[in-house]
Amino acid sequence: MPATPSRPSRPRRSSRRPHPSRTSRQGIAIGVGIVVAAAVLGVVSYTATKPAAPSGVSSSDGPVAEVSAEPEAGVYPELAKLARRDAADPLAVGRVDAPVVMVEYADFRCGFCGKFARDSEPELVKKYVDEGTLRIEWRNFPIFGEESEAAARAAWAAGQQGRFWEFHSAAYADGSKEEGFGADRLDVLAREAGVKDLDRFRRDLGGDDASAAVRKDQEEAYGLGATSTPSFLVNGRPIAGAQSMETFTKAIESAKGVAKREAKEPKAIESAKHDAKQGAEDPK
Repeated sequence: MPATPSRPSRPRRSSRRPHPSRTSRQGIAIGVGIVVAAAVLGVVSYTATKPAAPSGVSSSDGPVAEVSAEPEAGVYPELAKLARRDAADPLAVGRVDAPVVMVEYADFRCGFCGKFARDSEPELVKKYVDEGTLRIEWRNFPIFGEESEAAARAAWAAGQQGRFWEFHSAAYADGSKEEGFGADRLDVLAREAGVKDLDRFRRDLGGDDASAAVRKDQEEAYGLGATSTPSFLVNGRPIAGAQSMETFTKAIESAKGVAKREAKEPKAIESAKHDAKQGAEDPK
């Protein structure tokens, strides 16, 4: 077994907490310390550390976590099953049969989410999504109040016209968060995203389907114990925070290697069965 890497000292925890009415649905937060997923998913344990906040980002916007160098360390099969792999999902990008799925739980008012969307996500798309290794599935996880909820519904509504990722880019553009997500601003973002039917967009974002879709994603995140954004699952490996490209690359490469090995195992078993059958039919 390789030696366990030394862990950096733990800075003070963020004091931010989700709305008190939701605490009965939450496990222990994905963040600093031990993480407990829902009981049916088993115990998920990994260590997270809080980085210095980037310029213009509140230090309470989100933590980050270490990723073990061991391929299967910190990976939980039950969490991998949360990948929906729905070919009709407008909030996903990448091949539906990609060997690696990264589920992203994020809030449009989260500074660290914006940093990830601007700095890391485009690189991941270019490096892994475009060549078929990675699929990214977005989950709306608004935890910063009414405007977060409104932006989440608006993003879903844009997705109904095939413009989710364009809305995502506009909402996370540098300085966009500071302009807020009021009704007029959401219209502006929809126009920037190329949403064609603004009347339908407004109806959709205010409708029951949008609320239900956002609530479904929220419940999934809370069921995992997530209370901070962004939070990620990479083929069942929990990762918290807008970490460096190196961290995501390690997780994706590790998951890719495991998926490749697992794909070979059925072929090896079939080959062994074939050889055994041939040996029985043609004994020397």
